[in-house]
Amino acid sequence: MSEPVVAGKAPIESTLEAGEYWWCSCGRSRNQPYCDGSHAGTDFTPQRFEVLAKETVWLCTCKHSANPPFCDGAHELLD
Repeated sequence: MSEPVVAGKAPIESTLEAGEYWWCSCGRSRNQPYCDGSHAGTDFTPQRFEVLAKETVWLCTCKHSANPPFCDGAHELLD
C-alpha cells in the first residue's frame, strides 16, 4: 500500500452535526479533512464515519493515526 500524503501536522477541530461523513485517507483532498474524490487512481478509499449527536471532534490530517479519522497524536512522531 502507498503512503498517504501528510496534509497537515495538526488535527482539525470540527463541531459536527449528527450525520454521515467521509474522511480523506489519502491526504490529497483540498477539502481536508474530508474526501473530495482526489483519491481516484490511488489505492486509497475514504473512510466513512458517523456522528450520532452534535459533538466536537479532532480529525486527523497527518493520515497516520491508529484511530482514524480521529487524531491520536501520531503527528507528533512525524519529521
